Amino acid sequence: MAQSERFSNLPEYAFPRLRNLLSGLEPGGDPVVMTIGEPRHALPDFVAPVMAQSIAEFGKYPPNEGAPELLQAISDWIGRRHAIAVPPAQISTLNGSREGLFNAALALCPQDKNGARPAILVPNPFYQVYAVAAAAVDADAVFVPATAATGHLPDFAGLAPELLDRTAIAYLCSPANPQGAVADVDYLEHLIELAERHDFLIFSDECYSEIYRDTPPPSALAVASRMGLIDRVVMFNSLSKRSNLPGLRSGFAAGGAENIRRIRLLRSYSGAPLPLPVQRVSTRAWSDDSHAEDNRRLYLAKYAIADRIFGNIEGYFAPQGGFFLWLPVPPAVGDGEAAAKKLWSEAGIQVLPGGYLARDTEAGNPGKNFIRVALVDDAQKTEAALNRLKNCLYQGG
Repeated sequence: MAQSERFSNLPEYAFPRLRNLLSGLEPGGDPVVMTIGEPRHALPDFVAPVMAQSIAEFGKYPPNEGAPELLQAISDWIGRRHAIAVPPAQISTLNGSREGLFNAALALCPQDKNGARPAILVPNPFYQVYAVAAAAVDADAVFVPATAATGHLPDFAGLAPELLDRTAIAYLCSPANPQGAVADVDYLEHLIELAERHDFLIFSDECYSEIYRDTPPPSALAVASRMGLIDRVVMFNSLSKRSNLPGLRSGFAAGGAENIRRIRLLRSYSGAPLPLPVQRVSTRAWSDDSHAEDNRRLYLAKYAIADRIFGNIEGYFAPQGGFFLWLPVPPAVGDGEAAAKKLWSEAGIQVLPGGYLARDTEAGNPGKNFIRVALVDDAQKTEAALNRLKNCLYQGG
């Protein structure tokens, strides 16, 4: 397939679609934007001083794979958080996790798998970069439902063995975007065993791993390491959610030595290294856990608010991690698009139709009758907005 044709069937990205959907509609109240996963909590207080102290380093070319101090800080954090040893040589810095989730497919997906066109497994609904990465490497993107029936996680084990035999990569997001489901150790062990049996990689998107209720979500890389199968998993994380630093564009990939060597090699030709002042701030952020714990407590308060407001709504799923609500749309309202238009025109609340985060399949679009709501404002604003949302969409139900 010609490169220019690989992306011809991709739908428009979610946020331009939303702008078009709401075009011409006036907000029916003070506007509240609850669409994008952009944290609005305060930055850590060390960001500005560390950036200022290293400002002259904008005049230097930075190391592409990451400064030694930053790689060590990430290695130390993985050790503290997940109780496994991942040396700096098995880590690569990234311009946020999205870059890595895309480029790792370029670096690690084979041209064919067992003599056939490779398949890349994608949860449905999903973070949209997964499907674009599959298109970029000319693989078949296979959308695997992640619905209430499957615990809001994809049932990869339920796929046909013939498909799994030509699978090169399976993407997994835990805590899941948009549903907030967490893959437990048992789920991860079975997935890693499946990957070993059918010889595919797991790209574990863990960018929401530090926002959770009670139990820290396990890492697929940690589970694989303890199973002696670390080469089966590449882990991705960033400071965007953990440290309220989405604009810093600082993340990392970690995994087996050969996988990270190939990711680093690709980045040495095509990747943009993080500026050294950004790396200095990142080093401090990964070295400090207290601000991340403070941040998590703010989200815990918002979980409690959401549970109180929506706990009696049929189909409500209390998120176990992340900061999104995946709310069912009442049949009388219609689908997610109808709900988004109603909420904006009647209540001034902007949400994302769930169908924009999923893909149509023979079984339908699993996000069509949902909306995604981002809990990114402070607790007071969030509570007021969620009450308005409930009164508009569920008629006080």
